Order: sequence, then C-alpha cells, then structure tokens
Amino acid sequence: MGAMRNRNAPHIDFKDLMGVIPENPKFLPSNLDMVYERKGWFLVCEWKRPNEKVSTGQEILLRRLCATPKFCVLLVTGNTDADMQVTDIRLVAKTGELVSVGSSLDDLKNFIRAWYKHVNDNQ
Repeated sequence: MGAMRNRNAPHIDFKDLMGVIPENPKFLPSNLDMVYERKGWFLVCEWKRPNEKVSTGQEILLRRLCATPKFCVLLVTGNTDADMQVTDIRLVAKTGELVSVGSSLDDLKNFIRAWYKHVNDNQ
C-alpha cells in the first residue's frame, strides 16, 4: 500500500452501527488518522484542522490509549490537503493532560525519530 494524499477521501460513516449495543445506543467506533508500530510499541496520532474539536468519545479513547503501556498518543493540528502542514503538536500525557511538543512538520518528524530511537533503545 502506498501513501494516501486525497483531500476528497470520504470519511467512514458509522451511523449504521448506531444502536448495536441496546443498553448504550450511542456506542460507536472511532478511527485514528496515523498509527506507527515498532517492536510492539505504538505511536498514535489524531489529526484535527484548526478549530476542529475532538469529540467526547474520541477524547476518552485517546486518554485510555495513552494510559496503555507502550502507547504514545499525539494530537496534531494541521492538514494534509496538499503538502503536509502542522501548526501544533500535543502529547497526551499519561495523566491525560495535553503537553505541547512542537508546532511544525519538522517538530513532528523529530518527535517520530525520537520515539523510534526510544523504542529501539528499550528492547
């Protein structure tokens, strides 16, 4: 599979799964925008456009993922419409707090490199 860069790519609509759990009818899946795996360690990134909000369910998911051993979660503000643009990168800390770790594509690349090195050094 190659890299995908299509701003017109449709989002998955999960509405047909609404009500699949009768006692929790609003229980729906989330999707993630970017996932790396290296030696059983995971770097998960959720991308949002400027002023786009994280839904309550997705916020719960991201906080629970970051509390899971060997998971690192980033919330990235930017877009990939033409060239990748990054304006804010926040790490979801184990406490659930958002910690700024950068504000550019270079910062994101450096974070990914540091995460990769950390994984390799901890095997």
